[in-house]
Amino acid sequence: MHADEAILADKFGTLLESGVYPSDPRQYHGPMLGYLAWIPAHLTGRTSYDALTETTLRMAPAVAGLFLALSPLLFARFVGQTAAMSAGALIAVSPVMVYYSRYFIPEMPLALWTALFLAALLRRSWATAGAAAALMIATKETAVLALASAGIAYAAVFRPFKPEYRAAGVFLITLIGGLSVLMAPPWKWAILAQSAAAYIERGAAGGIHAHPWFSYFQWLRGEAPILLCAAAGLAAAWRTTQPAIRFLAVYAALTFAIYSAIPYKTPWCAVSLLYPLTLLAGFAVQALGNRWRIVLAAAIVSLAVEAWLVSVPYAVDSRNPWVYAHTGYGVFEIRDRVADYAGASEEREQTAIDVYSRENLWPLPWYFRRYPNVHWWRQVAIPGRAAPIALFLAPVAPGQPRTLYAGPPPGERELYMNMFPREIDLRPGVEVRGYVIKSLWDRK
Repeated sequence: MHADEAILADKFGTLLESGVYPSDPRQYHGPMLGYLAWIPAHLTGRTSYDALTETTLRMAPAVAGLFLALSPLLFARFVGQTAAMSAGALIAVSPVMVYYSRYFIPEMPLALWTALFLAALLRRSWATAGAAAALMIATKETAVLALASAGIAYAAVFRPFKPEYRAAGVFLITLIGGLSVLMAPPWKWAILAQSAAAYIERGAAGGIHAHPWFSYFQWLRGEAPILLCAAAGLAAAWRTTQPAIRFLAVYAALTFAIYSAIPYKTPWCAVSLLYPLTLLAGFAVQALGNRWRIVLAAAIVSLAVEAWLVSVPYAVDSRNPWVYAHTGYGVFEIRDRVADYAGASEEREQTAIDVYSRENLWPLPWYFRRYPNVHWWRQVAIPGRAAPIALFLAPVAPGQPRTLYAGPPPGERELYMNMFPREIDLRPGVEVRGYVIKSLWDRK
């Protein structure tokens, strides 16, 4: 599990056990992903945090990814049947779409609601557009970027010189009503405003996620067949008289420009950037004619191979452009070694575990969720007697593990043994050192 997945899983566990999704406007996203995950959790009978599995959590984004591949059919009347089917095929094998359909993060549901919103705008179905916008905002705060881009593109292409008061009224009533349901009770409207403010502040500063303007081009290099076809579709859009195509072209260009201009960037945001480009790519394939359909076939095969590579053999490899501070396979050894020393389920209640970290310690809380006696520390100073099992996350100074002996008086100190036979990394640059008292070591 990626650290972000594990944090969202923990919040979903709170929803399962209390019926309320905990909203934190400073760090995290809306409740919609949790609401979607509630369905497979109850269908599979995994209705507590301890009972959840990675598969249960990832079902919701995976299903959203499947529907996203079908969503271009909503645009068939505007871009053409061939263009819509080509776009759907490209989404189905796109490496970034496939890779993040396996992540318990809000990107795939957000992209799906955005597709519904764009289709509703073109159909002038204002109630559906309002409902889709509410779903977008309740999923992730970056929805405001898509909504702004769509609003500007709609005004630029369709040029509504006279205000459409009825349409605006229907849209706003549906949007507010949808948010009132999804973000209820009413005091959560304050959280919504705080979330937007926090995102604007975070986006402008960038922080540890600050990247140069061209980063999305670098991350999307494996999507070259889609980008090349999209560029051809973008060029063709300026020559066409079809307003729907021009709207999609302006929307795609604006969205890419806004995301690129914001210093705060993460690779999974490329999902929202690539979706309108696939529609333009499908339009280009349709314009090429039957004799060029071999180009589409070659693009699909190429993308499918790349999607398999990034999602299976290189799923956590740093050479994979979509791997971003992802947890390494070492976490399984950490989990298994702790389980070996902690004993069976009835013994785990008696076995204390201390974890010391000044950095992001996730996803360890997810992997230790069935241990009732785990303590998490930000400082290395040992408060009294140390636990029988102790984990230190990098950066760890050479002398820090010796503080395990500082608590007990002389004569009562027990030797701590090194838990791991080799260096173990939680993720790149974050080493984990484990120590276990000799009595547990000998028992194993």
